[in-house]
Amino acid sequence: MNFRRDPGGAGPGHEAFRKRVRLRHLHCFVAVAQLQHLGLAGEKLGLTQPAVSKTLSELEELVGARLLVRKRAGTDLTAAGMRFLRHALRVLDDLDEAARSVSDGPAAAERIRLGALPSVVPDLLFDVLTAFRQAHPDIAVAVQTGMNRPLIEWLKADRLDVVLGRMDDPAAMEGLWFEMLGTEPLVLAVRAGHPLAAARHPLLAEALACPLVLPAAGSVPRHSAESLLARHGLPLPAGCLETSDALLGQMTALATDAVWLAPLSAARRAIAQGVLVRLPLDSQGTEEPIGVLRRSGGELGPATEGFLRALREAAARRPQEQALR
Repeated sequence: MNFRRDPGGAGPGHEAFRKRVRLRHLHCFVAVAQLQHLGLAGEKLGLTQPAVSKTLSELEELVGARLLVRKRAGTDLTAAGMRFLRHALRVLDDLDEAARSVSDGPAAAERIRLGALPSVVPDLLFDVLTAFRQAHPDIAVAVQTGMNRPLIEWLKADRLDVVLGRMDDPAAMEGLWFEMLGTEPLVLAVRAGHPLAAARHPLLAEALACPLVLPAAGSVPRHSAESLLARHGLPLPAGCLETSDALLGQMTALATDAVWLAPLSAARRAIAQGVLVRLPLDSQGTEEPIGVLRRSGGELGPATEGFLRALREAAARRPQEQALR
């Protein structure tokens, strides 16, 4: 397909675009962006896959840019597609608001769609979520956990309202706003009664001689873990259990002689309860900022804003990292 552009390089003629674009183009594009699959989007919209493909081609011709990359397993947004998605979502949201503004029916109850890294679930998120639901039992909260990059993509596609996660590279963060809540280092934790638990000055090499549980490959904590070992001239041991699931990591550490190398937030509660012991090993340099990601310029409902205020207050009350050394 040849995408036509104005001679001045500013993209398709705005007047022509306004005259020819239809809501079906936006609905189709948003559905594919959210579901990342032409067939699934067609099922949602009641269209055949060829009809979805044709509608998307029409839209790309209108905007003068490729918005999606078609793959055998699904679709991905291009950089132009990510930018266009923000505006398409805003148009459809404004239309919904316009309809609600003249509706005689009761306003729909707000539902918070929250994404979170697995490591923050046992610590900050659990405490805030429990207190919030006790105070607001009528507000539904849907929590989706996952690695940082997929959470960001779901946030951009309006499948999530906010994400409790990490900063990413500039390209991934385009169109997003990050509010830092604090930093967290990596810790090495073992069960109470572990041979290393009573050692006053254990060595990192001694910890690596035990079975090791460490963050999943491709995650920011995994990169920090590998950097930590490299600074001490130590290779990554063979036969590690790799997971970003905080529950699996904690259960493995509690049931075996494994050493769990994980973000502090994943192990903080178990350490405070005394069922896990934090090894007194220096992990300086592994600190990573944790915070709230949201779409730039997007408006959140009052319930979501209230939940974010609770997150900020809870983060400010968290014990200092040194308190658990």
